[in-house]
Amino acid sequence: MAAYMRSMICLVSIERNVFLHSRGSGVIVETKRYVRGLRRNPVRVLFPENEADKVIKPRPQPAGRDVHREKEQKVKAAIKHPEEDFVKARSNVQATTTHARVTGTKDQIDGLRFERAFPGDKRLGKLVSITRSRTFREHQGKILLEGRRLICDALNAGANPHMVFFSTADRLRELPLDKLKRATLVKVKFEDIKIWSDVVAPQGVIAIFARPDPLRLNFANKGDSVPLSLICDNIRDPGNLGTMLRCAAAAGCHDVLLTKGCVDAWEPKVLRAAMGAHFRLPIYQSLSWDDMEKHLPKSVTVHVADSSCGTDRSEEIKDLQVNVSHKKLKAGDYGWVSTRSNRNNARYEEYDSDTDSDCEEGAQLLPTVDSKLYHESWAQSPTALVIGGETHGLSVDAVQLAEKTSGHRLFIPVAPDMDSLNSAMAASILLFEARKQLLKLT
Repeated sequence: MAAYMRSMICLVSIERNVFLHSRGSGVIVETKRYVRGLRRNPVRVLFPENEADKVIKPRPQPAGRDVHREKEQKVKAAIKHPEEDFVKARSNVQATTTHARVTGTKDQIDGLRFERAFPGDKRLGKLVSITRSRTFREHQGKILLEGRRLICDALNAGANPHMVFFSTADRLRELPLDKLKRATLVKVKFEDIKIWSDVVAPQGVIAIFARPDPLRLNFANKGDSVPLSLICDNIRDPGNLGTMLRCAAAAGCHDVLLTKGCVDAWEPKVLRAAMGAHFRLPIYQSLSWDDMEKHLPKSVTVHVADSSCGTDRSEEIKDLQVNVSHKKLKAGDYGWVSTRSNRNNARYEEYDSDTDSDCEEGAQLLPTVDSKLYHESWAQSPTALVIGGETHGLSVDAVQLAEKTSGHRLFIPVAPDMDSLNSAMAASILLFEARKQLLKLT
């Protein structure tokens, strides 16, 4: 009962403080600062029974106070949810890009529509990372080409472009635009291209192509070729392989065949060193020696480049044959066949000097191939030239193929105290000599 009386006394005191007295026809309301509920604007106020017909109209709040309060609320909302504003801004950019692409009024270069890379676009970095890996290149079937000249060579040969990243409209206009209708064009900042470029001075254009099929490309100098093939055997250096491809294209070779031990022909370093040779003659890679003959003419003669069959080396071989005439020679006794072959691909075992029977059972006889100087007559029919790597040298299979087709070991004499020439330099000398001899026949 005492609690009930205290609550009634508090209620009566609050009503007495709120409603005082009336003057004329209006009622004056006295507000209390400590009462937070009165900040709201009531629509209708109910009075006791004797004053029920009278309505109090709230005083209008100053306009400046409401504006200040709204600003504070906006600032607080921006501080609490900054990621929502970023998402909204990004969606607005994408919506604007989509609208421009649909309407066609913007983002066009000579009738070709292109996209603008939004902030944080990772397509360029992702595709560059994929195409720089040989495993991903073979799995995805894509290659990366950088620079105007290389991209133009690919387009003129009939390669299929997937995406083209460019920094300015002038860079894109340097390409044949009529052959880019099916490609996705993306405009990115030059700084992004510079980050992912593999050259010191990037040109501002990078293209992703489908891995070309040599049988479907249109080679411009196909009619000027001679019956000459280049076989690269265990070429591991990208710069050497690219230089060999460039020399083969310049000498008018019919095609280039790469064994399984060679570096990937579509590696960026090989592409830069070849200077467009990939799109001027067919290149077949990852071939086994059993499949090698399928890509060569039936009447072909295979020759091997030998850096160790000079006069001094011939005398050493004769002395070796005299001293060990009772033993069978193997590839390791000669300097022009690799003695560090892979065990999985080795065609002979190590020589055991203890017993002759082990030698006769385990060692493989070295094929008999005569040697010739490079300027002598050796290219008198459809010819194939085998160039071995500087580290691993020629494989035994290459020498066996030369023996089978009545080929020769070709020797380039050099000055004393010099070991040998670079494999790419030797290839260029022998290829142009073969071209000269083949042209004399025609």
